[in-house]
Amino acid sequence: MAKHALRKQIFALRDSLGAAEIARLSKAVAGQLEKLPFYRQARTIMFFLSFRSEVDTREMVEDNLARGNRVLVPKAIPEKRELIPSELLDYEKDLATGVYGIPEPRQEALRPVDPRQIDLLIVPGVAFDLQGNRLGYGGGYYDRFFDRLRPGVPLVALAFELQLVEKVPVDPWDRRMDWLVTEKRTIHTAG
Repeated sequence: MAKHALRKQIFALRDSLGAAEIARLSKAVAGQLEKLPFYRQARTIMFFLSFRSEVDTREMVEDNLARGNRVLVPKAIPEKRELIPSELLDYEKDLATGVYGIPEPRQEALRPVDPRQIDLLIVPGVAFDLQGNRLGYGGGYYDRFFDRLRPGVPLVALAFELQLVEKVPVDPWDRRMDWLVTEKRTIHTAG
């Protein structure tokens, strides 16, 4: 299946979930993520900020802030199709609706951090297969960002089970995820 058709199919499935169901499933995803030792040990974690029917990351972000971890979130630079990791201190005060309707740091709360300081990257996506292949939103922001990390930094995708498919179409530049975390399981793909 072509990337466009697969995106459309998964969006329809994901968008059919109600708010209460997304909240329930997201809590279960967070519980699965919590079981991973390297997640509990990471001190600088970059999270995507969820929008629409994605796995809701707000509680995970706030839990990490409460633990005293350094939490980074992306600021999109559309002209360069680039992400700037920015340190988040206060979920309510630091964020505003940004590019594509995704929450991101307000200009006055932008605190850029060198991507090489990241211990763990939590990645969004539309669809995934069990080999760790990822279908993103089509902008290439994360594909460009992966190369700026230290070698060996785990790439962990959060998804609902309904986002897992038999085969994701891939391009040569696509990077596989190391782990997939759903409401039911964690899958080490050895990306």
